[in-house]
Amino acid sequence: MLLQELETQLLALTPTEKAEAIRLLTQSLNNSWPGITKTPDLCGGDACIATTRLPVWLFVSLRRQGSSDAEILQFYPHLSAANLVNVWTYADAHLEEIEQTICNNEED
Repeated sequence: MLLQELETQLLALTPTEKAEAIRLLTQSLNNSWPGITKTPDLCGGDACIATTRLPVWLFVSLRRQGSSDAEILQFYPHLSAANLVNVWTYADAHLEEIEQTICNNEED
């Protein structure tokens, strides 16, 4: 996407959507994602839900297989809806990273 196209799309957003875009960009610049951590010697350095060994790519994969958020929370009762919001936010912002990780894990 060209910067000019992005600018046009950003200007078309509602004030609420613009605020959310700013929040996501700020997080991305700071490499700060609430509730998501990346530790080099944990799960191969993949992005995980904080204080767990549950990688973001796993939940994206579960969702693609048809699992709803409610089902995922049943499978993992120690997680909260907020954990899933963090997962989806991170995954949306790092789609290429998540896609590559899913592909790598499917090959294994």
